[in-house]
Amino acid sequence: MIRLLRPQVAVLILGSIVGAGAVPAVAQIGGQQAFSYLNLPVSAKLAGLGGVNVSSRDADGTMMYGNPALLNADMDGRLALGYVDYLADIKQSTAAYVFNTERYGRFGVGLTYLNYGKFEQVDIAGNSLSEFSVNEYALSVSDSYTSGSFTIGGALKIGVSGISGNHSIATLADVGGLFKHPEKDFTVGLVVRNAGYQLKPYDGAGREPMPLDVQIGTSFKPEHLPLRFSFSAHHLQQLDIVYLDPNQRGQLDEFGNEVKSKKTLGDKIARHFVVGGEFLLSKNLHVRMGYNHLQRRELRLDNTAGGAGFSFGVMLRISQFQLDYTHAGYHASGSANYFTVARNLQSLFKKDK
Repeated sequence: MIRLLRPQVAVLILGSIVGAGAVPAVAQIGGQQAFSYLNLPVSAKLAGLGGVNVSSRDADGTMMYGNPALLNADMDGRLALGYVDYLADIKQSTAAYVFNTERYGRFGVGLTYLNYGKFEQVDIAGNSLSEFSVNEYALSVSDSYTSGSFTIGGALKIGVSGISGNHSIATLADVGGLFKHPEKDFTVGLVVRNAGYQLKPYDGAGREPMPLDVQIGTSFKPEHLPLRFSFSAHHLQQLDIVYLDPNQRGQLDEFGNEVKSKKTLGDKIARHFVVGGEFLLSKNLHVRMGYNHLQRRELRLDNTAGGAGFSFGVMLRISQFQLDYTHAGYHASGSANYFTVARNLQSLFKKDK
């Protein structure tokens, strides 16, 4: 028997964000999938643009987690380290490095680790037996090729999920493409994420499906405005991702009859979309914001939604370092803070002529 400690509410909220199979089903896209933590944004920029983005192309190497086709020459030699402070004791750490090979294309290597904190195990009488931890991590290798205005990319991932010494292992792949206009600041991206197979299920459990997600998006900057807009759509392989709680009490009509909420086509469509924007105040200072409608709808309370679904961030370049920070609202009871620092290692070790 397991008694949840401080991370209880946080795990449920985090599970709501990604539809994690380790917690009760909170959305139609969740509840029956494993390794859904791979859908979490791992960097400040991804989180700042709403958590989903397949088209924002710049020097940020962590964007390969959104779409491997976003790997480009500006990322070469750059190391990025990320840290996420979720609710309660949940923490996530990420490292990503990009390098180019003339023969085999451009590669990105990444490692992400997610720790949910401590849990208490008790017997049937409620006596404490021990504490244990829950953690998940993934190693990924991405490769991309560019020809003219088009880039194709792929990523192979090994995911490991562990609960008190009981481990599950899966192999997954991302396949993406990107079109970049040769003259304008305009890109279109498409990616199929987390297609894979559970090599080793948890002891005593059967194999579960992977968190497949088909995404498409575009980013563009109007010629005379310091703004870059991003529009992304996710879970395109499934139209209906609306979840209505059957235990949720409806409102009373004029006759005192309970009227429960019903699904609408507009809501089904809207929950697929994420909107992001970047204010390009200077080369060294960007301000970001994002809105994720699915999170807003599913993580709201009866009387308030707080900042759920909204995110705000900033990018600051100081000397050779790029610093990114994002504050993302996930629930009325708390938010997450994302930190990413990046530097070009090639320039660090390059000898003076």
